[in-house]
Amino acid sequence: QVAMNVYELSSAAGLPCEIDPALVVALSSQKSGKNPEEEYKIACLLMVFVAVSLPTLASNVMSQYSPAIEGHCNNIHCLAKAINQIAAALFTIHKGSIEDRLKEFLAVCITSF
Repeated sequence: QVAMNVYELSSAAGLPCEIDPALVVALSSQKSGKNPEEEYKIACLLMVFVAVSLPTLASNVMSQYSPAIEGHCNNIHCLAKAINQIAAALFTIHKGSIEDRLKEFLAVCITSF
């Protein structure tokens, strides 16, 4: 909780944060609190879903770099930042090790490619 207060103050001051406090608050408001273990499993399964979906997304024609727009038509170049932010927020809420969960995420990605 102390770390979240520091992140909120840093964010309000315009300083970059490792964890987006607004995202943490938004995701925290979705928690029912009835079964934290079940919610943690759902968070892990969400990350597995993203990991196994990456090969399909990467093979999509819209994922090819377009020099005309200096990016990808489907904004796949933003995906890494989004995955990091969502994982950090989810596992801050559920008290899981962010680093360990991201290592597992990479392992699932590698096996699905």
